[in-house]
Amino acid sequence: MSASSGDERRASLRVSMRFRIRRAGSSDPFDSREGNISLGGFAWHGAALSVGTEVEARFKLPGTSEELQVRGQVLNVSYGARGTSAHVRFLDLPDELERRIAQYLEEVEQAESNQRGGS
Repeated sequence: MSASSGDERRASLRVSMRFRIRRAGSSDPFDSREGNISLGGFAWHGAALSVGTEVEARFKLPGTSEELQVRGQVLNVSYGARGTSAHVRFLDLPDELERRIAQYLEEVEQAESNQRGGS
């Protein structure tokens, strides 16, 4: 069952998003980074923190003015065409926030499907 849950999250749509990120518990300012969000977590491009590091991120879902704050843990750091990327899984994501993210991703997926399919 656990593998299935991981597969579902990995298959989740990833949507571009701008984040403000810092090491969890730090008083450092948040760094603004481009990345993407999915049902299970998020990723950003640019300076990455070490695998295992806990982070705090702030972002706004398009169409809202409320800045959301989440915690996560860096699972992987990769190096590709866009440079360094850090991949993070959510930690202790409140159910309501998870629903809001899922609803947003579903709306984006539906809009993309409508553009591709016509009706």
